[in-house]
Amino acid sequence: MAVFDTPQEAFGALRPACVQLTRAQTMENVARLQAHLAAVSASALQELQEYVLFPLRFALKVPGPKQERLVQSVVQCISSVLAATCVKKQELLQELFSELCTCLSPPSSSSNPAPLSEELKLAVIQALHTLMHSAYGDVIWSLYQPSALPLLGFAVSLLLGLAEQEKAKQIKISALKCLQVLVLQCDCQEHRHLDEDEAQQCGDLFASFLPGISITLSRVITGDIKQGHKPTVSAIRLFYLIVGLVMADAQLARIAKNKEKLPVEESRISELMVHRGPDWSKSTAEKLSLLLHKMVEFSSVHPHWKVRLELVELVHHLLRNCSQSLVDSFSHLLKALVGLVNDENGEVQSRCKEVLQGIAEQRIVAQNRALADVLSENLHSLATALPRLMNSQDDTGKVSTLSLLLGYLKLLGPKINIVLNSISHLHRLSKALMQVLELDVTDVKIVEDRRCEGVCGPSGSLQHGVQKGRCQKKYFRFFTEEKIFQLLQQVCRVLGYYGNLYLLVDHFMGLYSESGMYRKQAAMVLNELIAGAAGVGVDVLQEREVSLNMDDLKGSIISILDEYTDQANWYLITSIDTEEISHEHSVQHSGLTARPGGACSSVLLPSPEPHVTTRTMNSNIWQICIQLEGVGCFAAVLGKEFRLLLLSALYPVLEKAGDKTLLISETALGTLVDICKACSYDSLQCLINENSDYLVNGISLNLRQLAHQPHASQVLDTMLRHSDASLLPLVEDVIQDVLSALDQSYNNQASTFLRVLHSVMTALVQWFGSSCGEEHQQRQTPEWWSGTLSQGQQVVTRQEVEQFFLDYVRQKQIAEGNLPDTGDEEADEVLPLAEPEPNNSDTEGETPLPSHAQLAKDVMERCIHLLSDGNLRVRLKVLDVLELCVTALHPHGNHLLPMAHRVWPALVTRLISDDPLAVLRAFKVLCTLAQKCGDFLRQRFSKDVLPKLTSSLLSQAPASARAGPVYNHTLAFKLQLAVLQGLGSLCEKLDMGESDLNKVADACLIYLSAKQPMKLQEAAQSVFLHLMQVDPDSTWLLLNEVCCPHQYEPPHISLQPVKLSGMGRQRNEFTDNVLLLLERLQQQESVMPRAGTQEASSP
Repeated sequence: MAVFDTPQEAFGALRPACVQLTRAQTMENVARLQAHLAAVSASALQELQEYVLFPLRFALKVPGPKQERLVQSVVQCISSVLAATCVKKQELLQELFSELCTCLSPPSSSSNPAPLSEELKLAVIQALHTLMHSAYGDVIWSLYQPSALPLLGFAVSLLLGLAEQEKAKQIKISALKCLQVLVLQCDCQEHRHLDEDEAQQCGDLFASFLPGISITLSRVITGDIKQGHKPTVSAIRLFYLIVGLVMADAQLARIAKNKEKLPVEESRISELMVHRGPDWSKSTAEKLSLLLHKMVEFSSVHPHWKVRLELVELVHHLLRNCSQSLVDSFSHLLKALVGLVNDENGEVQSRCKEVLQGIAEQRIVAQNRALADVLSENLHSLATALPRLMNSQDDTGKVSTLSLLLGYLKLLGPKINIVLNSISHLHRLSKALMQVLELDVTDVKIVEDRRCEGVCGPSGSLQHGVQKGRCQKKYFRFFTEEKIFQLLQQVCRVLGYYGNLYLLVDHFMGLYSESGMYRKQAAMVLNELIAGAAGVGVDVLQEREVSLNMDDLKGSIISILDEYTDQANWYLITSIDTEEISHEHSVQHSGLTARPGGACSSVLLPSPEPHVTTRTMNSNIWQICIQLEGVGCFAAVLGKEFRLLLLSALYPVLEKAGDKTLLISETALGTLVDICKACSYDSLQCLINENSDYLVNGISLNLRQLAHQPHASQVLDTMLRHSDASLLPLVEDVIQDVLSALDQSYNNQASTFLRVLHSVMTALVQWFGSSCGEEHQQRQTPEWWSGTLSQGQQVVTRQEVEQFFLDYVRQKQIAEGNLPDTGDEEADEVLPLAEPEPNNSDTEGETPLPSHAQLAKDVMERCIHLLSDGNLRVRLKVLDVLELCVTALHPHGNHLLPMAHRVWPALVTRLISDDPLAVLRAFKVLCTLAQKCGDFLRQRFSKDVLPKLTSSLLSQAPASARAGPVYNHTLAFKLQLAVLQGLGSLCEKLDMGESDLNKVADACLIYLSAKQPMKLQEAAQSVFLHLMQVDPDSTWLLLNEVCCPHQYEPPHISLQPVKLSGMGRQRNEFTDNVLLLLERLQQQESVMPRAGTQEASSP
């Protein structure tokens, strides 16, 4: 169809249709006009706008009932004309506006909207929307004059009715968007922004509609959730745009206190106008506060994220424009905004954070004391309810509550001291933190876990501390989620960042001292306050007004450190250890008193103190750990400045690194790592070595007052465990002091001194033990093994064969007792063992011992005397130290053998007539002695120990064979297992004779029974594997007597057939283990020829 570009052509085309429609208002005529309009250009239609609109408007005005479809067609046709043209006359705009609104008006007899079809309503709303956008330039302002207020009010009420009462979602949304255009807050870019005067005029005008608009919109927002999210989003947007316009602070500030008097002719209109004076704004703000509270509660938990996002925009818009007029409403608005920081939707979260950041940067709260007061009251209310909420909510609710608390503090920012300077506010907040941070101290495992006595090398200790000591997971009474604890940390750090540090430290130090119930929580808060004050790991919205004074920070840290390391707070009961009761007793008599919730030393007296529960010990362990974490935090905060505090802080931390409680020692190690990093020490070893002078001095002084300072040994233990041999010259004098003190107080302090000596010997073995173990390692190398196996495969001469048989005959005669001088020979053999003792000094004079070996020898001297101590714990410790001494002296055989000779009688007593625990430990020492001294102990072992061991094994075998699985946990089982595991290597190391080997084999054979516990069977197998190395032939024969899997045919008929007891026997309880051992023996014999062949073929 051709397009009519000129008004003349367009008029010629449109005139017939317009005339026809004027004569007869039918749908066909409207459709014909609509079709012709499509062929007219916009410029031509603009010239003919009123001409074309006339028949359409006439169709709407014709009296009498009209078909809805006709009205709908007419309205749609008007919309198409308005969409293509601009309304340039005020009268036309007002008339069209009135005529379109009339299409929606209810009958005079009804207060409800006309019972019109949804299509017609939607068409009229869209026509109004199009009309508002078609108004040209300032023509639109004719609708926003006081004289047009009734017409505007009529349209607003109609659209509000549709938005609230219609069921159709599209009509609701269209009505709300039309209203948004009507109040000049359209989202499109076509409308120019209102200037200050225009905004003021609109605000005065729309103030009349504010009650109706706000109430209706609040009902839409809180309506049935089935309406979907789009009507709710549109209603929220319209609400904050109209409220933000009418209640804008800038506009209300320019309103005169009294209403101006208008001319008489405008008096009726003036009655409709609202004067936005102080009284009106205050009254309106109170009513809006109720509506906002209701809306916020509903929208903040709306399931659709776009509704929650629009709520963020509402808070942002109102806070930016109405922070003074709606100050009372921000109690609810800020609560919603802060609560949405942790929304599940990422867009809501990010937008919320942007808004909060903008509020902080614009200093809206900082410059508005009324708003700061609102936040303070919110904070007070939340702090009051916090313990109850944390006790009743689930983890999600707790996260929301704490996010709200944190958000309030961040928004207050530098104004946070308004809260802190109020006794009531500070008391509520601090007590809430104390209750929420209460730890769960019911876990027995915390108390049970003990530190391993093994040595951790200096290279490994740093990594160990980083992994284990730095972040000990805490278990709280009211929550389990880690995120909740992180939020509480941030709360404390934000307080420290913005607040008065001296005030906060003083207040929480008061709580720390006030009651043992609050001590752990107060220490946690103090640690986080210091971190926050230094700006470490704190997330804030704005910088503080006054920069940090390092002197103030350092002064606070020193006062906290002094309180932490005070004896009443540092030496608490962490375990029930009877060996240290004497220490506790002496410390109590020194005049120290315990504070509530703690005690003044690390052990428990049986009386007169009340019974200490596991909960108390658990609580004390956590208190010490939190204080240690605090020391690490202080070091991280001060950096190299912390070096000045090492004099008072390092010694106590080293004490705790040597504590027997695993959690404490790990935490202390982590603290030492933090100190190393902060003070720029390369390693823990460097930290100890560079500060060893004053540490050694402190140890020496405290060892002289051991009754009052029983923990010096722990410091020395930690230094030795985490340093190297370069430390030995520095601590040698201290060790000599320990030995001298031990000589003078065997009865009282032996246990403590032995702990020190154990640490010393462990360190010596670690530092100088490489040379001690080289020989043993060489004996395990493949070359030694193959050489041993190939000894029988070497090419032998006639003389060697002759000598072999002569020796065999002699040994057989000795075994049968045919030599009368056997006793003398044995005496001759034993005598040389005692000879080195009188010549000991001469030997030492010839080959002086290194300092570490001499130290080991001195310690071993004391162990010999203490082996017969009446206290079982002391004997056990002596045996541990003795084993280390033997290892350390191993390279110096001329000194070790005489000492072994001297220790033997006491050791035998421990082996054959002592508590099973001591027997177990003594057997371990015996195995070490045999490994280091070799056949020096053969006769002694054979005569003094072996009969007891074999008889014990034989007597215990029936009991273990019929025992159940619980038997594996008994001390008798552990003793059997230890003896069986060590007996084989003892026989091999001591090169035992045939008769002794037979005794061992007979005693262990019964443990090859399938009735025995599996571990004992495996241990018995290990004995026979060692016996195969010493005497494979006898072992083979013994095993075949029990079970012989093969028939051995003689190589010649002249030879008698071989008959063994095990031939032809049925399977029994020994069969499986014996067959396994015979198979291993066969494999060993097959290896020997190959080894011999390789040996012979090598040049």
